[in-house]
Amino acid sequence: MSRLPIPATIADAPEPSRPLLESVKKQFGTVPNLFRLASTSPAALEGYLGVAGALSKGSLPAATRERIALAVAEINGCDYCLSAHSYIGKNLAKLDDAEIAANRSGRSNDPKADAAVRFAAKVTSQRGRVSEDDLRAVRLAGYDDAQIVEIVQHVALNVWTNYLNIVAETDIDFPVVNARAAA
Repeated sequence: MSRLPIPATIADAPEPSRPLLESVKKQFGTVPNLFRLASTSPAALEGYLGVAGALSKGSLPAATRERIALAVAEINGCDYCLSAHSYIGKNLAKLDDAEIAANRSGRSNDPKADAAVRFAAKVTSQRGRVSEDDLRAVRLAGYDDAQIVEIVQHVALNVWTNYLNIVAETDIDFPVVNARAAA
């Protein structure tokens, strides 16, 4: 059971969060626990949805965004996010089991995506303190500076959801996937 209260329904959420949760429901057909948890702070939910929405308009493909989310969740040991992104990666981004396994290990079987995932894993594990060689590698793979900024922003957004779910011990409402070990 979650250590922070999660509104059971949209109607149980704070009034300012309800329209945002209705939008999530329209997009996903349901309102996952993460969103209902975040809704306890309308500002936090609005901030999360705003950043996520803006990044969805960026230049990184949806599959690469999911790959990054899987790598970050594994590094941080967040079972909720690992479960959610394994499901989304497989069912929406069409990643196969081998790719999801590679992503969880901070890699990708796709050569270009591999550079982004490796860079995201370094940003996560090194808390942003990447080397010139790390930047060179992601650039050599074809990522420009704007895309590097997006990769870092995806890491930051995923770290936030990881930490929120770890703190709350959010009940997992996706097929459960357990992290191998938190760093």
